[in-house]
Amino acid sequence: MYTPLSIYEVLELTHSIPKQKEETRKLQITGGSTYVISLPKRWITQNGLKKGSQLLVRQEEDGALAVLPPERGKPERAEEALIKVSPEDNIEALIRKTVSVYLRGYNIIHIRAKDRKEILSTQRNAIKTFARNMLVGTEIVIDTSTDLTLQVLLSYPELSVPSALRRMTIITSSMHKDAIAALRNIDHQLAKDVRATDYEVNRFHLYIIRQLKMAIQNPRIITEIGLKTARDCLGYRLVTKMVERTADHATNIAKNVQLLNKQLDEEFLQAIQEMNEVAISSFETSIESLFRLDYGLAESVIVKANKIVSLEKRALLSSKETDIEEAANIRLVIESVRRIAEYSMDIAEIVLNMTVETVIE
Repeated sequence: MYTPLSIYEVLELTHSIPKQKEETRKLQITGGSTYVISLPKRWITQNGLKKGSQLLVRQEEDGALAVLPPERGKPERAEEALIKVSPEDNIEALIRKTVSVYLRGYNIIHIRAKDRKEILSTQRNAIKTFARNMLVGTEIVIDTSTDLTLQVLLSYPELSVPSALRRMTIITSSMHKDAIAALRNIDHQLAKDVRATDYEVNRFHLYIIRQLKMAIQNPRIITEIGLKTARDCLGYRLVTKMVERTADHATNIAKNVQLLNKQLDEEFLQAIQEMNEVAISSFETSIESLFRLDYGLAESVIVKANKIVSLEKRALLSSKETDIEEAANIRLVIESVRRIAEYSMDIAEIVLNMTVETVIE
């Protein structure tokens, strides 16, 4: 919701994956049973190493060996950032700046008044509310009239990217089911609850983006956030955005329900229910195919989701008897359900691209 994925960001993510400078080294044997390999002199010099220096040798998930200087064996983490605030600063602009710093991976965010003036209470309260509601793992550790400090306390293993995405998916799926239930019963309170739940999806969305950006900047933490390769980061970034947009469509359905006042025709309700079941089933299966890295399961999503076209026609036909004043809202509901199926196919195609090597010779 706050960081739409543009083609420029996709290119940034793709090109920011470190390019490997490869050299061929011959494996040698000494003493009859010890294998050794020489290291590039330039690498030794760049890392300030000398004879007797300790190196960390780590086996990666794919079987490769990583050779690291000891001080680089632990993941590098951005520490502190300072945002200076003046009374004239727009609150929404301050929140966007705070989000950007959070996504860049800073663990401590200082928000400080310029020229020893005070931070306006409206500014301070808005940032505190946003941090509590939207920035996963963030606590307010300093709160004065001139200083506000946020600290991210959550470490990588405590909530992996796949775990956060699974929670995000469960909430999104539940939102859609509740939105359709609200439509059937013209339940304005349930529709309001669906809209209120959207912020939970956005919280996990921002958290996942933060983790992925940090992994792209420092590939050594990729396994710590629950992924296997740098290429997975781009796939998860795209999928996460589509899940967030899917939740937005649940919110859109709920908004339209709040504009309806009359009980809808049963034939239409059955048509939209069947359409939504296909869409949500496709959505849940597409995410499961990602977690399993299952090419065949992803392929089945595309086959299933393609049924949405005929179901949409049926829903549109059954809604023709609706009052003109409510017809527009109902068509928007139908469109939102169709978009869920489309996002499911997009997610499935990403999984196909990530797993195609498992089905080729």
